[in-house]
Amino acid sequence: MTGTPDTRLIVLRGNSASGKSSVAQGIRDRHGRGIAVVGQDNLRRVVLREQDVPGGANIGLIGSVARYALDHGFHVIVEGILYADRYGPMLDALRRAHRGRTHFYYLDVPFEETLRRHAAKPQAAEYGEERMREWYRPLDLLSGDWESIVGAEQSLEDTVTRVMDETGLRAGAA
Repeated sequence: MTGTPDTRLIVLRGNSASGKSSVAQGIRDRHGRGIAVVGQDNLRRVVLREQDVPGGANIGLIGSVARYALDHGFHVIVEGILYADRYGPMLDALRRAHRGRTHFYYLDVPFEETLRRHAAKPQAAEYGEERMREWYRPLDLLSGDWESIVGAEQSLEDTVTRVMDETGLRAGAA
């Protein structure tokens, strides 16, 4: 078992430029201290400098970092593309092991909208439409009935509010 009955585990999944990092940052900004953001891109690309491949070392590292933070009393937001076929077993094990409230969200954004959002990102020049098209998987949901879909029609502000309300996090709690 991991975490405590008081810790929250939030998983934000979706395609590139669907808003995962922005939602995680919005939650952290509103809540304050006490939230660990476990970003797939940071652990995979920066810490390990690894490609996203089945069985990659980053998969276990994401789970380990999330567990460590939960065990030390932090609420945890795991965020990334986190393809269902590659990351699903680790995420399911984390979900089953967590003692507190756990919530999964899939940000469902059409490809054309992800392109528009990507163009406004600081790293827009690092990769373009062709790479994004290779990565894009429509509605790549995890097996089971425990993932909520957040549509592109929801604003960033509305999504942050929804996640905080549904998870029981309070603004300015820490």
